[in-house]
Order: sequence, then structure tokens, then C-alpha cells
Amino acid sequence: MSQFTHPDCQRAMDAKEEHDAAERAAMIAVCLISSARMVSNLDSEYTSYSAQYLVENAGRKNESPQDPQPFTIQNCLAYLVDIACPKPETEQRAPDERRNTLTLKDCLECALRDGLPLAEHWTHLGCVQKTPPFASSIPRVPMKGELVEAETSEEASKLLMLQPVGAKLHVFSPEFDLVREEGFYEGPAGPESRYVGLRDVMVTGNGATKKGPFLEVKIVYKKKESFLKVSTTRVLTSLPNDSGEESQLAEPTGLLVDFIIPRFSD
Repeated sequence: MSQFTHPDCQRAMDAKEEHDAAERAAMIAVCLISSARMVSNLDSEYTSYSAQYLVENAGRKNESPQDPQPFTIQNCLAYLVDIACPKPETEQRAPDERRNTLTLKDCLECALRDGLPLAEHWTHLGCVQKTPPFASSIPRVPMKGELVEAETSEEASKLLMLQPVGAKLHVFSPEFDLVREEGFYEGPAGPESRYVGLRDVMVTGNGATKKGPFLEVKIVYKKKESFLKVSTTRVLTSLPNDSGEESQLAEPTGLLVDFIIPRFSD
């Protein structure tokens, strides 16, 4: 992070080993959106949109929008004065439980419904300062399109011919940590494997090696971005439940699930 990051934000980021569910979903969502809009010639070049906007606004389907306040010099100064001094932790923003369950699909739906501001027009990812009261006046790029979902890696490969694809990856440790740097990930290797959970990824390519066919994915894990190849032939029949015991799945599943893309139109 920049040396000019607000102390409250820096402290909050340093305290976390990994981005939370909302931040992970939002980061993959804006990567998918930027790539899809460039492929569709809606943007002449790769354009960065705000992930933090999605962190703050996606998944609020049942909440009434706040009354917008005008973008005035007085409102700007009042906001700057309010955030000028670092605040004790007791005065930080209350935890938002919505963030724990925010999904990639939620983020993409929000972008299509409300549009997205450019990254430079919104606060940085991980900002803990309250949203400016005049935020609704900040311009957003309209996003017209639809979401297309796929159930299998074969269907995802067809979508991949058009643009990168969003998905979730079943992550197991220590196997995932051992292959993070452009390795070949095949999931759990034995009884010592620990299930970390699902993580949002962007599928960027496919191919095959001696180990078998794969989908290449981009993932941000423990605040580090990496690419790796994920086996498309490995099948999971069970996953650890909350007590740590193996729980049988209703039906076998691959390491990658919940494939989705935003398909834009003029």
C-alpha cells in the first residue's frame, strides 16, 4: 500500500492475513468486468474499475438507498475534516456481516444494476473510512448486459473462448501453498490435508500437461496474486464439515465450481 494510505486503513490491512470474502469477490469481479468490456470493445483499453465500491454496495438488495447529498465544497471540507485524524479502534466502523457472505455473483449483479465508478474515482480497496455523504454524485460507468453461468469445466471452457471466466476454487492446505507459483494443483493429497474453503478465482486459460487437462486461474490468496493450473479431472466426493469430520457431498464435484461471466452489450 502507498505511504500516503490513511493510518486507520493501514492498521486494518496490517491486521489481516488475508482479504475477506467481500474483497476477494470484488477483486475478481472487477477483473472480469474490465476484461469483458475490453473484449466487447466497450473500452478501448483495459480500464480499472473500483473493487471497493462493490465491497460497500453489493448485496444490499433489501436496503433502501440513502438520500443523496449534493457535491459541494462545504460537504467535501466537512468530510475531509472528519477523516483527517486517525480514530481509536472503538470509533471505527461497525462490522458489516454482509461482507462475510458476499459472492462474486452479488458483485456482478450490483455492477450491472448500478454501474461502476473508475478505480481512481473511489476509495482504495480495504478503506475503512465511512462513505462520503455525496458518494451518489460520483459518476459511474453504466454496465448493460447479463450474467451467464456454467455448471461444468467443459461448459466453462466454451465460455473461455470468448472471455475470462469467474469461478470458485476448493482450496486445501498445505497442497495449495506448495503449488502457488505456477504449479499444478490437484487438491487434497492425504489425511493431513486441511480444507481452507472456497476462494474466488478468474479462469484465464486451459490446456493439458502430463498430469492431465487443466484450467489456469488467477487467484489472490493471503494478499498475494498468483496464477496456477488446476486439474479438471480431480473429483471430490466429500468435504470436512464444521466439526472437522468428512461430510459426503450430494454429488461429486470438481475443484472448480460456480462458473460465471458478465456478457456486455452496447
